[in-house]
Amino acid sequence: MRIKAAIDRIPGGLMLVPLLLGALCKTFAPGAPAYFKGFTQGIMTGVIPILAVWFFCMGASLRLGATGTVLRKSGTLVLTKLLAAWAIVMVASLFIPPEGIQTGFFAGLSILALVCAMDMTNGGLYASLMQTYGSREEAGAFILTSIESGPLMSMIILGASGAAHFEPQIFVGAVLPFLVGFALGNLDPKLRALFAPGGQLMIPFFAFALGNTVDLNNLLSPLAGLGVVLALAVIVLTGIPLILADRTIGGGTGTAGLAAASTAGAAAANPLAIAAVAPQFAPAAQTATVLVTICIIVTSILVPILTGLWYRRFGGAAAESEREAPLRTHGGFPAE
Repeated sequence: MRIKAAIDRIPGGLMLVPLLLGALCKTFAPGAPAYFKGFTQGIMTGVIPILAVWFFCMGASLRLGATGTVLRKSGTLVLTKLLAAWAIVMVASLFIPPEGIQTGFFAGLSILALVCAMDMTNGGLYASLMQTYGSREEAGAFILTSIESGPLMSMIILGASGAAHFEPQIFVGAVLPFLVGFALGNLDPKLRALFAPGGQLMIPFFAFALGNTVDLNNLLSPLAGLGVVLALAVIVLTGIPLILADRTIGGGTGTAGLAAASTAGAAAANPLAIAAVAPQFAPAAQTATVLVTICIIVTSILVPILTGLWYRRFGGAAAESEREAPLRTHGGFPAE
C-alpha cells in the first residue's frame, strides 16, 4: 500500500492526516485514553512532551550557513510575517479580551487564535510552491521558517503587543529545547545528522496527540464559518505585506510572498502550548485550536491556487530567468 505517497499528495498531509485521526478518536471515543492507560494514553495525550522533543530536533536542523541571497529572501519573508502578525494582534488586542469574543458571529475568536494563525508560514507548502513557481534560491528561502516553529514567536508577539505578560523563565522554558538543539547541531554536524530527521519524524506523533484535543462536533458549529473568514484574513492581511516586501526588499516578483501567506500545520499545536504556560489563555485554547486547524486546511487549498494565478500574471518571465541562474553555495551548503 502506498499510504505515505497518498499522504504526501495532501498539502500539509503529514500534519493534517494524523491530526484528523486523533480528532476522530476524541469525537467518537473520548474515553479511550483513560480506558487503555499506559503508553497508549501517553501517545494520545502527551502533546507537550512530544512537542518539546520536536522543538529540540527543529533547532538541531537549523544551519548557520546559507547564501546571502537565501538569507535575504528568507529573512525578508520571516520578518514581514512576524511584523504583520504583531501589528494585527496589537490592534485586535484593543477590542478582543484574552478569553475571546463570546457572542455573535465572531464568538470564539481570540487573540490566541489570531496570533497562532497569522505568525507561522507553512514551510513545506512554501518550498513545494517555489519548486514550481520560483527560483532555486527562493525555494531555499524556507530555511529560516524553522525560527517560527513552536510557541516562542507567538509568545513574543503577545508580549510585545501588550496582549499578555510572560515571566522571563517562561520564555526561557519555551525556547530552551530549541536553543540546545540549535547549539548541538551547529557544534557537531554528526549530532545534526542524528537529530535533524526527528523534526519530520515527530510531526505525526504530536499531530495525533493534538487531534485528541479537538472535538469535530465543533466544526459543525459557527466556528466553521469563522475559521474560513480567519483563513481569508491570514491570506489577505499577511499576503499583501509579504508580496510588497518580496518585491521591494527580497528582489522577487511577489510570488514568494504570496506563497508564504499560509498557516503552518504545526501552528495548531501553539494554542495548547501557550495556554500551558499562560493560564489566562486556557479558556480560549480549545476553540483556538479548532480555528487554527481550519486555517491550515483552507490556506493549504487556496494559497497554491492564488500563487499559481499570481505567477502566471506577474511572475512567469522573471522567475524563469532566475531559475536558470547558476546555483550559488556558501560553505558547501547549497541554496535549495
